[in-house]
Amino acid sequence: MEYFEDITVGDSDRFGTYEVTRDEMTTFARRYDPQPIHTDADAAEASMFGGLVASGWHTAAITMRLLAVHKLTDSGAMGAMGVDSLRWPAPVRPGDTLSVETEVVATEPFDDGRGRVDVEVTTTTATDDVVLSMVPSVLWRRRG
Repeated sequence: MEYFEDITVGDSDRFGTYEVTRDEMTTFARRYDPQPIHTDADAAEASMFGGLVASGWHTAAITMRLLAVHKLTDSGAMGAMGVDSLRWPAPVRPGDTLSVETEVVATEPFDDGRGRVDVEVTTTTATDDVVLSMVPSVLWRRRG
């Protein structure tokens, strides 16, 4: 178990791989973000993207999955209080493989049982294009 007291500003990690498929992109978008750039190949081709792109919310969901599976299992993370500076600087396209990098940017005791950990999260493609960046504030269990 990783507790708040085990975390230091500057701690960093890179982990996970997740290949995004065209079918998954359009299925997610039809349900949660039904814009033509995410659901209609012809409309997406005529857009500024020149082809189908994933919803930013889909990119965020994939990022959360990678965090949950590779970083938060067996940790003292108790949930996030919010996310600052969420950005999608480049689109995710069918066939992209994503991975996540994290760096602790701030820690602060929150109360007797919890601390707050701010983590810069960056999701990149296999060619190191940044497709998501954000800074969640996570409550973390303290020892004792």
